[in-house]
Amino acid sequence: MTNQKISVSEKVASTDRVVLVSEVSGLHEFLDFFREIEGLAISAGAYIADHVGFSKRNPDAASFIGSGKIQEIKEAINKSQANLVVIDDSISPIQERNLEKALECRVIDRTRLILDIFSLRAKSHEGKLQVELAQLRHLSSRLVRGWTHLERQRGGIGLRGPGETQLETDRRLIGKRIRKLQEKLDKVSSQRNLRRSRRKRERIPTIAIVGYTNAGKSELFNRLTNENTYCADQLFATLDTTMRSIFIPGYGSALISDTVGFIRELPHTLIQAFLSTLEEVSNASLLLQVGDDSDTNIYEQEAQVENVLEDIGASMVPRLIVRNKADLNNKKTGIHVRQSTGQCIARISAKNGNGVDQLLHTIGEMLTDTHETYLLSIPASFGRLRSKVYSMTEVDSEILDADGSFVLTIRTDNATIGQIKKEPDFEPSFLSTLDDRVSYLPNRREVGINTNMPQDMIRSKLGS
Repeated sequence: MTNQKISVSEKVASTDRVVLVSEVSGLHEFLDFFREIEGLAISAGAYIADHVGFSKRNPDAASFIGSGKIQEIKEAINKSQANLVVIDDSISPIQERNLEKALECRVIDRTRLILDIFSLRAKSHEGKLQVELAQLRHLSSRLVRGWTHLERQRGGIGLRGPGETQLETDRRLIGKRIRKLQEKLDKVSSQRNLRRSRRKRERIPTIAIVGYTNAGKSELFNRLTNENTYCADQLFATLDTTMRSIFIPGYGSALISDTVGFIRELPHTLIQAFLSTLEEVSNASLLLQVGDDSDTNIYEQEAQVENVLEDIGASMVPRLIVRNKADLNNKKTGIHVRQSTGQCIARISAKNGNGVDQLLHTIGEMLTDTHETYLLSIPASFGRLRSKVYSMTEVDSEILDADGSFVLTIRTDNATIGQIKKEPDFEPSFLSTLDDRVSYLPNRREVGINTNMPQDMIRSKLGS
């Protein structure tokens, strides 16, 4: 294969000449299977020297790719003078060491490459802590290869080398650093929770922009907020979460956040490290799931986003599908409903603004629909639950029933109701919707209500 030099779009000093190894089949053109891993390698500052495809039907337990493919990769390394091999999959530490020994070349997998890109992108204090934590968790299972030049402890006089002791020391140091990083991130998470609780009490809805990496999330964020945050045509251009206030016509003020992009096989170490940041997604009032409408793999990418949202507990958050980059395939912008699922889809171009006004109008309608009025009848002895409800959401009114119970009228979203239901003191009989309570009010005399009143008057009295 003829080597082709691809320009690196960011200033990363790197001498790594990379051979990419990816699974291929007969469904697409050969290079199509390398498009994503090639983008990741370029984002890390690599020169793409060659491509080698393999079949994953029967992965080898020792080397992942088998002896025949190892020889082909070795020939590609010698021909292109490469000094790094990137496997487009997750491999075990043993497989990594065996490949390095057989190829006489550095070998990293997809997880290690993504972690390296994240280390380049992290700019905020929290982002750097999160990336370091993810890197250390990944490194902890791969320490042994760093001490292959030392002897291993084993029985016999003169055979007790320092190697194993050094490994144990490193593991303790890494474990200590991981605990320290986790403590720092827990403090940041506590501060984030306080800000989130205050926003809920003040009824400020949060809109989170999520989606596959390089789908144009930051470009849409800039278009909606008139900001100028960094965005580029590269994978993981944005890492640190940014939040700004916007005004939605017909609704009012809201907060919108630009989050890190998702990708196929996003490392679990990253999900764990970025959990406090990703909680902004799971606690959002509405998700804008952005996809690249010009990408032929958009359905597969949307499925990967679904998987990540499921992992972080955000699958039940109301969502609006946004198909971006309509200018690249000349599709008509606007709002339409998918007939098979009834799901609302907004096709836009964040670059030139086409379809953004319709998108904002739809966002306003969906935010209005996400809130419903509920009644909570909390017995007087459940003071802790009552206090917790006040801290989680805005209470419209509170009255005392005939039996001394607190009747709280709240207007909130399903996510907050779900959190209230998880409280230890909560019982299902405490909660009812306003319509349920209007049809049956056992203590109506206490609040001056009779069954002949119009429902809007009953609602007014409950709120007074």
